[in-house]
Amino acid sequence: QVHVVNFGGGLVQAGGSLRLSCAASGSIFTINAMGWYRQAPGKQRELVAEFTSGGSTNYADSVKGRFTISRDNAKNTVYLQMNSLKPEDTGRYSCKAHLWAGTWHDYWGQGTQVTVSS
Repeated sequence: QVHVVNFGGGLVQAGGSLRLSCAASGSIFTINAMGWYRQAPGKQRELVAEFTSGGSTNYADSVKGRFTISRDNAKNTVYLQMNSLKPEDTGRYSCKAHLWAGTWHDYWGQGTQVTVSS
């Protein structure tokens, strides 16, 4: 059984910072890709930042230069450091891990709310 759990989030003023964490645990053989997505009210879910299968990083244009994704492979954990937050960054942030635990599958965390006030 695999679990993906998100930590962090909350309410912050514009210009502030938050750090999100995402940990995958359980009977995991290997993680192929792992990253963060967000969904704002009335909008589709979008990719924020990820580690790709090749190990490189990929960011949404709207967060480049402000957000940084990092990881601790030993802990199957990724982090999202969010700086210079803007009201338009508000949304529910969820982590996705594409991993092998008998089969290849996408596992999602429970999500965490990020609200940036102006």
